[in-house]
Order: sequence, then C-alpha cells, then structure tokens
Amino acid sequence: MFESSQFIDFSMHQALDHLLLMAIAYILALPVGWNRERETRSAGLRTFPLVAMASCGFMLIASASFDDPQALSRAFQGLIGGIGFIGGGAILKNKETVKGTATAASLWGTGAIGVAVAWGHFEIALMLSLISFLTLRFLTVVKDGMNSKSEASNS
Repeated sequence: MFESSQFIDFSMHQALDHLLLMAIAYILALPVGWNRERETRSAGLRTFPLVAMASCGFMLIASASFDDPQALSRAFQGLIGGIGFIGGGAILKNKETVKGTATAASLWGTGAIGVAVAWGHFEIALMLSLISFLTLRFLTVVKDGMNSKSEASNS
C-alpha cells in the first residue's frame, strides 16, 4: 500500500521553474499561432501555444518521473505521435486539393518548441519559432505568386 506522503512532493521553487518553462514555450508559439489565426486556418492563436505548453508539460513530467532513457524515449515518441494526430485533424482534402498541411506541420513544430524548452534547449526552441513564423509569413507570398502564374498560364 502506498502512503499519501509518497506522492506529495511539492516545491514552490520547482513549481515556479516549471511555470516559467511552460510560459516560455507558450510565448514562443504565439507568433506561429498568430500567423495561422491571421490566415484564418483551422488552428490558431489558442491552439499553437497550448500545444507548445502541453508538450513542455508532458516532457517535464516524463523527465521528473523516469530515470530510464528508454522510458523517456517512449514518452517522447508518444508525444510526437499525439501531436501528429492533432495535425491530421487540421488537414482537409477535397477532390483536387489538400489544405492544412502547413498548419499540421506547424503544430508538429510547435510541439517541438515545447519539448526543446522542457529539456533546456532554448536556442532550438527560439530557432523553431523564428523559422516557422518566417516560413509561414514570407513563403506564403512566394507560393501565392507561383499559384497565380500557374493559373494564368492555364487560362
């Protein structure tokens, strides 16, 4: 039988550290979420920060709970698959078009932001956030230009 005191190990300092890490993950995901919201995509300003924060939280829990690298690896693999499942919900297929793949990929990247923050790789989290935002913001213009040229030549 377990004693309840085995499960109560609360440290205000640790709680504040974890809150700070989850807040960093949340904030780094905001630019990506803002872009998707601005583009009126299926996932946006609320979803992306929540995915990053939850990913960070899951990895913080796993890191605190498992000493075995294989257990950490399984937790990480499960998280990757779960985020992929969420991303799959953002993809819409019509007869001739598929939409939402950039949003799905962005959700996956946002999960990686959370994991990177949880494991103290802030430089990776920052680069993921920056590159995702810049890709969504500026390569959309290039893509739209290419699509316009293609439509004009088909007319």
